[in-house]
Amino acid sequence: MALPQATTKFDAAAYLAWEAEQPERNEYMAGEVFAMVGVRQSHNVATLNLASFLRTELKGSPCRVFIESVKTRIEAADCFFYPDVLVTCDPRDRATPDYVSHPLLVVEVLSESTAGFDRGDKFAAYRKLESLQEYALVDVAAKRIDVFRRDPQNHWVLYDYGPGESIELSSLSLNVPVDLVLEDTEEESPQETA
Repeated sequence: MALPQATTKFDAAAYLAWEAEQPERNEYMAGEVFAMVGVRQSHNVATLNLASFLRTELKGSPCRVFIESVKTRIEAADCFFYPDVLVTCDPRDRATPDYVSHPLLVVEVLSESTAGFDRGDKFAAYRKLESLQEYALVDVAAKRIDVFRRDPQNHWVLYDYGPGESIELSSLSLNVPVDLVLEDTEEESPQETA
């Protein structure tokens, strides 16, 4: 998320109608629309690594895994976001083909331009989803994955994971190797390629 669009205020219905006609993805927050920015190759590889693993592990279950182009609606915060990876096991989400409203897990792969927002206002909005059990932030550059998990008292507890460890996704009863998520995400610096 980065660049604000036109100053015209939208409501959720107007945003959905407008967004369906746009060639690029745009997120929505309380009447304002923000153009999605491009991502580095490493961002895309980490997203695909995690989503592929989850899809394989959840095959045959009622859960569905989505990446990048499926919106999450947070009605209580008046927002629509495009998370990098999301998992829903709720049959109600099959009735809304344009978005998901009941995810168990949302994952954002951090970039320099979005890290503050993903950790701050976006996480604050996601916490309003009653269904959400885990919010994961993949920091490719730092080789770290932070998982915020909702406890029985409705507090969010941080669990951090690094290379050689496995991420516990208790909402899905899965463990994911950090090294698998970060596989093939190393990038050469411009000096190395010159």
